[in-house]
Amino acid sequence: MIQANGKVFLAGNLPMGEPIVIIYFSPDCEDCHQLTKELLKRIKEFNKTSIAMITNLSIDQVKQFVSEFQLDKYPNIFVGTEGDSFFVGKYYRIGKIPFMALYNKYGDLIKIYDKDISIEDLLIQLRGL
Repeated sequence: MIQANGKVFLAGNLPMGEPIVIIYFSPDCEDCHQLTKELLKRIKEFNKTSIAMITNLSIDQVKQFVSEFQLDKYPNIFVGTEGDSFFVGKYYRIGKIPFMALYNKYGDLIKIYDKDISIEDLLIQLRGL
């Protein structure tokens, strides 16, 4: 994906040995805004988790979203666009956003959230890893 700062970010850039949360979102989605707000309220509980937020919309929209939520001040949150490749969207067969997938520190898929996304449930899952 291309990050708001213009740098290319690959899956291999994610820190190894810690859980990963993939969030597929849209910068203009109200549910995505709400999810981001809830996540940031409890961000300290995600200090040992990498969070990759991916969209397929423009880099300008990503920049605006990052700025609005000041996401660039969180070293464990990586935000960017996959553009029109739709690789991530196709891989997960995403039909509704926001979408979230949780992986353990070994890269094993633990849970997919594609309907009701609960930060509380996500934290419960993380504590169990």
